[in-house]
Amino acid sequence: MLFAFRWMRRLVSLVVVAVLLVLGGTAAGVWWTARQDDRPVSDAIVVLGAAQFDGRPSSVFKARLQHARALYEDGVAPRVITVGGSREGDRTTEAEAGAAFLEERGVDTVAVAEGRNTLQSVEAVEQLMQQEGWETAVIVTDPWHSLRSVRMARDVGIDAQTSPTRAGPSVRTRGTQARYIARETLALLYYEILGRSGESGPSAV
Repeated sequence: MLFAFRWMRRLVSLVVVAVLLVLGGTAAGVWWTARQDDRPVSDAIVVLGAAQFDGRPSSVFKARLQHARALYEDGVAPRVITVGGSREGDRTTEAEAGAAFLEERGVDTVAVAEGRNTLQSVEAVEQLMQQEGWETAVIVTDPWHSLRSVRMARDVGIDAQTSPTRAGPSVRTRGTQARYIARETLALLYYEILGRSGESGPSAV
């Protein structure tokens, strides 16, 4: 009985250590990717959607759009793809709100008004890119969301890199950054295990 108890305790300890290693390694990947900025010349810049209010981008969304505009003006790609659906009762979609914001500032934009989460969004973008014969993209989102978004994009067939925004609510304080890293660590593991996005609804990243 004592031997069995010791064996069980060791097994539990090994499982706990393995879980901690997986969580730590994934969190480190989220942190590392958040600090990269890959901006090769590509077919398109893709802005993942976030909240909008009757056509006005939220502060999170606006930071992404402004970063995409800077990439466009630097010649990274000849167009920006905005993506994202709408909430019930909305008069416009995230994609349309983002496109309007950019077009007012002289950016050549294509709106993909679909996607209730990250996976659905990149799948919708991949369909458009396939139709147009585009292959490469630079994804613009928040730093902590970069690893999960680029992994999903590559999994659906987009040759993707990420250039995260360095502004907005998600990077203002260390506490906020820590919460986003924890959230994205769990969300990425959920995707890796189940093959689905853990979010639902517009504005979900």
